[in-house]
Amino acid sequence: MQPIHDLLARIRWDPQLAQSRFRIGYWDRVTHEVLHADLGEIAWDADNPSFFDLTDDDGVAHSIPFHRVREVWRDGSLIWQRHPAGDQA
Repeated sequence: MQPIHDLLARIRWDPQLAQSRFRIGYWDRVTHEVLHADLGEIAWDADNPSFFDLTDDDGVAHSIPFHRVREVWRDGSLIWQRHPAGDQA
């Protein structure tokens, strides 16, 4: 399986992928479920390349480590997925 940081870097920088719509599913430790966000809603953390930043519907910013990413969707199709045992990352 391709490491998530490699996949996200390719999505960010490959001009051939720019026309596609990407969504990321990440494990939320509070709700204990996978939440989804459009790639365009994500800000890349320049200080820590292993995290991305996301602002929720209430305007609260969250830094999310890449190891909590569980799914990547491209134009509505699941292209990458992982589910650790117990999903308690």
